[in-house]
Amino acid sequence: MLNKRQRIQLWIASTLTALVGIVNLLSAVTPNLPRRTEILKEFIPFEIRVSSHFLAAITGFILLTLAANLLRRKRVAWLLTVGLLILSITLHLIKGLDYEESLVALVLLIELILIRRLFTAQSDRPSIAQGIRVLIGALLFTLAYGTVGFFLLDRQFSVEFNFIEALQQTLAMFFTLDNAGLQPTTRFGNFFANSIYFVAVTTFIYALFMLLRPVLLRTTLETERQQAIKIVEQHGKSSLARFTLFNDKAYYFSPSGKTVISYVSKGRGAVALGDPIGPDGDRRSAIQGFENFCDRNDWYPSFYQTLPDDLELYKSLGFKVIQIGEEAVVDLKSFTLEGKAGKNLRTVVNRFTKLNYQVKFYQPPIADDLLQKLKVISDEWLKMMQGSEKRFSVGWFDENYLRGCEIVVVETAGGEITAFANIISEYQLNEITIDLMRRKTEVENGTMDFLFISMFKHFQERGYDSFNLGLSALAGVGENQKSPRLEKGLHYLYEHLNRFYNFKGLHEFKEKFHPRWEPRYLVYPTLSSLPDIVLALVRADSGDRLLDYFKSGT
Repeated sequence: MLNKRQRIQLWIASTLTALVGIVNLLSAVTPNLPRRTEILKEFIPFEIRVSSHFLAAITGFILLTLAANLLRRKRVAWLLTVGLLILSITLHLIKGLDYEESLVALVLLIELILIRRLFTAQSDRPSIAQGIRVLIGALLFTLAYGTVGFFLLDRQFSVEFNFIEALQQTLAMFFTLDNAGLQPTTRFGNFFANSIYFVAVTTFIYALFMLLRPVLLRTTLETERQQAIKIVEQHGKSSLARFTLFNDKAYYFSPSGKTVISYVSKGRGAVALGDPIGPDGDRRSAIQGFENFCDRNDWYPSFYQTLPDDLELYKSLGFKVIQIGEEAVVDLKSFTLEGKAGKNLRTVVNRFTKLNYQVKFYQPPIADDLLQKLKVISDEWLKMMQGSEKRFSVGWFDENYLRGCEIVVVETAGGEITAFANIISEYQLNEITIDLMRRKTEVENGTMDFLFISMFKHFQERGYDSFNLGLSALAGVGENQKSPRLEKGLHYLYEHLNRFYNFKGLHEFKEKFHPRWEPRYLVYPTLSSLPDIVLALVRADSGDRLLDYFKSGT
């Protein structure tokens, strides 16, 4: 982690980079001083001098986009910035002997060279979101370039522009055939009017390249996923194992290549789903490697919904631990509807049996007509819950995913499907896990109970040891006096926010099946990193839906 002095140095370097970018823009649209121009005329042709104005504007745009990446310690951003600063120093001297601007760029260049060891972070994975941000930036930059230029260079044209008129003239350059009657009166004015198009084209080509990069690298990501599948199938043994293979995840592989950590990075948080998956003896190396990998990317590493098994290992490596809930696991070896404990469940089964309801199990691949029926139910359920699909630690309604799952449905006497669930394997653990569980708005009371009881009996007969019902968030957290303050704070939220999130309702539904409750944890590096990690977790859970909309269009 960086100390206070290093953080200040980064902020200064990032701020100065943005400042130099703005200086380049303003200098590009400002006429040269006459005395300096007279000196340059003898050595440098007019075409080269005005081209330097154009290039200064482009370097200004790129420096503005690099400023934020310098703050995140990106090594490639440092290299590009150093190169652009050297170019900027040269351009300022060529276009008008503007040694003042060159001096500012030189000061920043020296500063960056002195703190070069801070820039160790690798580049972000290319993303559609990154491309969209650059595209929007290109639009705004082109608009700013033209507006500022017309405002400052009004003597180069037949009309004097105020700020609003300068903005309108910039827009007219793109939306009118005659450029709103624009008439340059000098060679520099004519150059500037044409340069607006060059700036627009150059920045937009750069933005489109950023937008298309993720498409170009999909093959590489797919090879990583295939490697992850092999490891998970060989070593996976938790309710989260299948979810680590969903396409919202990236993968880190241990130095030996035998262990995989499935994670999502959002902002400065990198949240791994569950514990590392691989041989037990490789776990320490995997966690240390992931921590170093995150440090190189300026991310905070964390592990979400970890098992109790490796808590001491995490702590020995400097991590902190907080309980975030309990996972409900039904022991199928002892599950029964007999006796007093099973009376209520037995009543449900008897009532639905008399109504001629059935629970049917469909093996993959699932037919398209069944998937369409399930989609109608899923959409109705989402509307009823006034929510949208979650991600990261659960699945979502995706036909390709569900086609490969075992599907369980409740059918009425008339053959209508009223509820369904999909079943996933835990690979090396003789346990079955449920993912989606959805129903229609109007169903017979107790439908979901009937569905679950039928699944318990079915998988009990197939020889499974247990049935995992998933996490009950915040359940069992901070309930005793020795609990950490942070867990007690979460317990307060559990008690007082229930009316908004119905934490207790979900817990009570699972409790009726008499499961054993196993604690699950969030592992994180420092208390100060928690806000970034929680924000990353929220974004991963929601799937950044606005960005998914843009992705669907590519």
